Parts: sequence; structure tokens; C-alpha cells
Amino acid sequence: MNRLGKKSVLVLGGSRGIGAAIVRRFAAEGAKVVFTYLSSPDDAQALAAETGSEALRADSGDRDSLVELIVSLGPLDVLVVNSGILGAGDPLDMPPDDIDRLFRINIHAPYHAAVAAARTMPDGGRIIFIGSANADRMPMTGLAAYSASKSALKGMAKGLARDLGARGITVNVVQPGPTDTDMNPAEGPLKDVMHGFMAIKRHATGAEIAGLVAYLAGPEADVITGAAYNIDGGFTA
Repeated sequence: MNRLGKKSVLVLGGSRGIGAAIVRRFAAEGAKVVFTYLSSPDDAQALAAETGSEALRADSGDRDSLVELIVSLGPLDVLVVNSGILGAGDPLDMPPDDIDRLFRINIHAPYHAAVAAARTMPDGGRIIFIGSANADRMPMTGLAAYSASKSALKGMAKGLARDLGARGITVNVVQPGPTDTDMNPAEGPLKDVMHGFMAIKRHATGAEIAGLVAYLAGPEADVITGAAYNIDGGFTA
């Protein structure tokens, strides 16, 4: 595969899980990949060595540093925003500072990263947010702030798709359901509960999510924009 040969790609949050799968897929398709990490330096360096990509430490919750990083990389053909955090608990008990940081990383960072990248992105570029099927279905308690943050990405993508459409830049959201990662292992304690909501009763793999992201970044997706794609085994059906 070489559909993305010589394309300049930045993956925010790429050292583990879905992000690492995206880095591997884009590198396999010939792209020049840079990805960020925050708390997993060993995983990041191992992935960079494996894929020939470049790992840079960055905190997506620090707007100014994030924008400075994107500017320093020059024009990007593809921006994938995978960085995000999960906050769960009774909203009456959760610390407000924790909620504010969740919103900074899950909402503010995608917006400011997309705008910073769009300033120099060539016509026909791609911006892809990694959201969550919880934007469309929230069958459990304790995730109000998280689901709100992921729902925000859908409106953000629709608006930016309009703003950038004249340049052929597409903006879309990929919304995974239960996916086998360190945070949500396929054999974890909530497996049976989550599978109970699904038509296809298994976790997705990171490679399956990365396949959809790669499609949206490729030439067949030129007119797909402002859309949100659930890849969730029927979790939202």
C-alpha cells in the first residue's frame, strides 16, 4: 500500500492503543508520520523505531504549546486528533478542575489544532477527529462530561467542513465503540456489559479503527466531509 506516499501526517496522541494503530497504518501506506505522546515515552520511542515515524512529547491540554508545535511542523496534509481523556464518576462528586481539563483536551485541543493546521494545510487536506460512539449513545451513568465532549466533535466537524470546504479540506469524526486497548481491554471486567449493547458482540481492534481513518485520509474520500462514522459493532444501532 502506498496511497499516502509522501503525505505529511500528524497524529496527536499516537503512542498507544488506537493512536498507535493509526501510526502503524499510515506509516505502512507510505506517509511521513509524526505523532505526539505525553506519559508513555518508552512506548512512543519503540513505536517510532518500529515504524520510522517521529515521536514528540506534547500536552494537548496546553493550547499555546500545541499550536506552537503544529506551526513548527510546517504544512500538514493530514491531521488526526486522537488525544483524549476519560473522566467517569458521579457529576456531583467529580472535581471541577478535572472536568475543565477533560474539556480542554477533548474539545479545545481538537478545535485549536484543526485551526492551526488549516492555516497552512494544502488544498485537499484531511482533518480527522477520533470521537466516541458515546456521542450517540450513553447507556451507563457517570459519563456525562465525557459524552458531552465527544458530542461536541460532531458539531465542530460540521462547522469546520463548511469553513474549509472551498479549499477541498475535509473534516470528519470517527466514533469507535468498545475497542481493545489498555483502557478498555477486550477481556476486561465490563466486557459482558458492553457486549450486551452490541449487535456484533466483540471489541473492535485498533487496526480496524485505523482502516477507517486511513480511508477517510485517502483519495476515495474526497467528497466525504462533515460526517461522523460509528465503528462500534452496532453499539449505537
